[in-house]
Amino acid sequence: MDGIDPSQFPPGWTQDDIQDALAQHYYACNNVSPTCPVEATTLGYYPNRGINIFFAIGFAFACMATLLFGIRKKTWSYMSFIAAGSALELAGYAARIPLTDNPWNKHAFETQIVAIILGPTLVCISIYLTLKHVCLALSPALSRVGPHRYPFIFVPLDVSCLCVQAIGGALAASSALNNYAMVQHGNRCIIAGIVLQVVVLLLFGTTAGDYYWRVRKWIKTDAADPEAVALWRDKKFRMFVYAVTGAYSGILIRCIYRIAEMAGGWGNEIMQDEPSFIVLEGFMILIPCILLAVFPPGLLFPQMATRMSGPGRVGRLSREGDKDDTEKHAQPGGQETHKQVASGDESGTGEGQVNEKPTTSWSA
Repeated sequence: MDGIDPSQFPPGWTQDDIQDALAQHYYACNNVSPTCPVEATTLGYYPNRGINIFFAIGFAFACMATLLFGIRKKTWSYMSFIAAGSALELAGYAARIPLTDNPWNKHAFETQIVAIILGPTLVCISIYLTLKHVCLALSPALSRVGPHRYPFIFVPLDVSCLCVQAIGGALAASSALNNYAMVQHGNRCIIAGIVLQVVVLLLFGTTAGDYYWRVRKWIKTDAADPEAVALWRDKKFRMFVYAVTGAYSGILIRCIYRIAEMAGGWGNEIMQDEPSFIVLEGFMILIPCILLAVFPPGLLFPQMATRMSGPGRVGRLSREGDKDDTEKHAQPGGQETHKQVASGDESGTGEGQVNEKPTTSWSA
């Protein structure tokens, strides 16, 4: 809509009046025609049917695999957020399929805006939860922050990103093509939410990287707990860490791309470039979802799965259990007798079943 000649409209009309008039005209479009060209749509092209079907199938697979392993190993919260994010992505790319025939399909366009924007934010929550459990399993004492506090730091920040982007997506979707100014406000909200998400991701990466280097040095000393050393060298555990790191990297790349894509406003040159969208949006989320689905903690990091599957305590975590683990890892060897707490997952509240018996350094 940029670069419009004002002389084509009645005298006294401002640029905003012209933009709204054009928006209202195009809002009435239901199909591609000479007066409603495909170039005037937000996407500016007919989406490729094959690649969108491929993405829909890929996210359906990720969702089902996540549910399969998550239910089997009872990693409830970790499973729920990845499955929900994959389901949103599935809905988004399924909605893009009708756009391959008719880019003016407003309902499909609105669905794909909201679903594809919000899906990765939910997946991030599961990634944030892993840092706490890695710290508890290796050495809580080396973490600059109490491991049980990490979910209370990163999850609320991530939810804030979700809320800001949801507001922007709702404004943009509800006003698409009939209120240009409101669409721009929605665009700014989405950009703000994505920028905040990048900041949170970078903060998480810095925190995780700092802990990695501290453990890497500690693991080579005589003070290192033998069981922590064994876990550090365990191939399955390392596969899990590599998968989470790969997922984190993909989502970070996608969020940076989204900032560039949204910065130029709806229908800008980057937004109308389908190849960049396929690679930097589609694959940068599909790959993380599949990595997290097929390399689950229930199979590769059982210490995390044990803590998250406390009997009858979905969504609850015993602070006492975290405290016991922290105190234990602060001592070399870590073979003291202490109270074993059957804990739940991340929320930081709840009660555990207490039994007096020796435990390993990574028991729940």
